[in-house]
Order: sequence, then structure tokens, then C-alpha cells
Amino acid sequence: MKVGILSSAHMHAGAYVMALKRLGNVEIVGIADEDENRGKEFAKAHNIEYFKDYHEFLKMDMDAVIICSENVKHCEMAVEAARHGKHVIVEKPIATTIADAEKMINVCDENNVKLMVTFPIRYSPAVLRAKGIIDSGKIGEVVAINATNRGSMPGGWFIDKKLSGGGCIIDHTVHVMDIINMILNTKVKEVYAKKATLIHDIPVEDTGILSIELESGVYITLDTSWSRPVSYPTWGDVTMEIVGTKGAISVDAYAQSSKLYSNKNNKSLNVYWGDNPDYLMMRDFIDCIEKDKPSPVTGEDGLFALNVAFMAYKSAEENKVVSNVTA
Repeated sequence: MKVGILSSAHMHAGAYVMALKRLGNVEIVGIADEDENRGKEFAKAHNIEYFKDYHEFLKMDMDAVIICSENVKHCEMAVEAARHGKHVIVEKPIATTIADAEKMINVCDENNVKLMVTFPIRYSPAVLRAKGIIDSGKIGEVVAINATNRGSMPGGWFIDKKLSGGGCIIDHTVHVMDIINMILNTKVKEVYAKKATLIHDIPVEDTGILSIELESGVYITLDTSWSRPVSYPTWGDVTMEIVGTKGAISVDAYAQSSKLYSNKNNKSLNVYWGDNPDYLMMRDFIDCIEKDKPSPVTGEDGLFALNVAFMAYKSAEENKVVSNVTA
């Protein structure tokens, strides 16, 4: 299986390359990045070949691509890759508009290629265990979820709305809503949200709180804020307190870690030692191509999560509960 990388703009690109290198049946043909300095540095760090023009790169012999560009470029890259017959796995959020997400889904369908969205938290052992317990009925019917995806402010193009689509809400809402969609498989009825820029001097929001009601009647609160200081031991978290009619579950997707105190660092660090969700996700992606199985995380899944983020933006801007969105 031959895989190419489209852009190293997103910090997760390196983790995905390392995950692919663990798979004995994958050859990484190179990386295409219009930012020559960034692309060459990435290629050198991972011992792969660099290409500047992704249009020419897609003409090469490869089976699939990983898109790790700025969010606004996801659609154009995915569409061209699909038209070249390449399967696509794209960094979240799937796109920066509903129309772009729908176009990506349609073009991939028309060209008979897989489209997968990178939601590695689906592969967290804690999340999968929680889903198993809920499916078994041990905690009864789920009635409420209190969730967080708090992180450090990433800077760079993430705080340029023209490139990212927004701030912490579009960045972090999608992870948790995808997990909830996977576990409960129900539509969103209403969203009420507040957003603000309270912590950093940046042009997009760094704090966001969402209150969500699902059509099934489940109530959700979600903190999506970029509220972790530089001194914090880790980049952030993904947690859920899931309340059922017969019990409750506490989920911490990154609890499999130890504290590291070293004079080589200026702060204590959380060192993660658990299963690698990025590796498990990439293994699943390659497997679905080789065995011609449905995409494990579909474009429609990405669209569902993106739509919730846009509902939150609309609610915050209009200061009211919203039940639909057009973006």
C-alpha cells in the first residue's frame, strides 16, 4: 500500500507518519507541501521525499493520501485526490463549510474512493470500554453527559479564521461530538453556546461552552476551550461524565500516563504510555482499503460533528438556542 502526505501544516502529520511506519504493508511515497521550508524540514525529519506541488504529486503511483493541511484547504485537496483515484483520510474538522464537506463526500462517492476523517479518540481504550458498557445496558439509558476537550492555544494558522474556520469551538467540538455520535447514534435537536476571547490576545475565540440536547433526550455540556497554560503538563484532555438511569461512567481518554519530573524540562510532563489511537486509526484506514470495507469514520460522521460546531457559532452570535444551521 502506497500512501502520500498532503501538507505538514497540522502538528498531527508527524504522528500519522510514525503510525504508518509501524505498519509493515505501507510505503510512504513522500510529502507534498507548498511551504518549501516546512515541507523539506518535515521530509528530512521523517526520512521521506519532498515535493512542492501537490497537483503533480497526485499523478504519482499511490493508493491513498493523508491530508494535514490548513482546514480551509481540505476540500480542494480531497476533491483532487479523489479525482486521481486516491483514497482520502483528512484531518478534522472535515472542512470549514457545510458545502465543502458535502462536496468532499459526493466527489469521493462519485470516484469510488474511501473518505475517512481523523477522529483518533474513537480508538481510545477508555472510550471503547465506555461504549461497550453502555451497549450492554449496565448503566441503563443515558440521560446526560458532561464533557471536556480543553487544550493549549495552538497559535499559527489555527488562529487565522480564513485558514482554520474559527477558534477553539471548531477545533475541539468535533472530537467529542464524534464520540457521542459513535456511542449514541442520535441527531442533535438544539444547541445553546457561549464563546469569548478571554485568555489570549488572538483574533478568534479561546473559550467556548456548549449546551446540547439530542433528539433522544440526552443533555450534554461541553467545554471546548483553549484554556491550558504553557506550564501545564500536557496539551489537554478529552473527558466525559456519562450519567445513566442505573449508573454512571467517568471517561478520561488520556489517563494512561505517568508524571515525569526532570531537570531537563522547565515543567513536569505527562508521559502517555497507553495504546496509540493514531496507530489504531491508521491501521483501520489501511485495512478498509485493502479489504474494500466501508470507511470506519465516514465523511457523514465528519459532517455531523462539523454541523454541531456551526450550530454553536450561530447560537453564540445570535445569543439564542438554535435547531438548524446553514453554512
